[in-house]
Amino acid sequence: MKVIKVSPNIYKIETWFMFKMSAWIVTVEDGVYIVDTGMSFMGKKILEEAEKLGNLKAILLTHGHSDHVGGLKKILEIKNVPVFSHEADIKYMEGKEPFPGRKKAQSLVQPGVVQPLEITNGNLQDIDDLTPIHTPGHSPGHVVYYHKKDQVLISGDLFTSKNGQLRKPMAMFTSNMDEAIKSSYVIEDLKPNIVSICHGNDVKEPYKQMKNYLATYS
Repeated sequence: MKVIKVSPNIYKIETWFMFKMSAWIVTVEDGVYIVDTGMSFMGKKILEEAEKLGNLKAILLTHGHSDHVGGLKKILEIKNVPVFSHEADIKYMEGKEPFPGRKKAQSLVQPGVVQPLEITNGNLQDIDDLTPIHTPGHSPGHVVYYHKKDQVLISGDLFTSKNGQLRKPMAMFTSNMDEAIKSSYVIEDLKPNIVSICHGNDVKEPYKQMKNYLATYS
């Protein structure tokens, strides 16, 4: 696994397991956050890298698929911290129902481990320097995290990328592709300098590509 400094406060941890997989570490004034935990074998390394940068405050999830929550158990065995995701994904990762489009339920986390992100006036509440934004489609509770100071959007699986170009999320793992494409409008709203992508390389000035992206996939 390699660590890439995306921006002054954001680090991306990448590895390969059939395809590129990533998680993120975000530094704040009084500690760090982990965003996603990758596969099981990634968990311990992600925690080690996070604790080089500061005290771990919490784990934030973009969504509940196994390649994003797989390292969670190993991290929590070492460090007892709160874990948050959008409430819409919690029942699926707890194995109460299959994710939409899947035939079988998967018990990926123990009930009660993951708490819902807080909502204020209809919007997800900021967590230090990160603004969570609900971007459903890849999963019902998919969330991106925007770092306004660094102008970076941690996009989870909202996109993939190839040769510096935005691509749609992986179809076989996406619950509702039409909804996922609609959620991509977050790029036009925020105009981040960088969109950081789990299964691909990061893309600079992604808002310049949105007209072509929407024309291709809408």
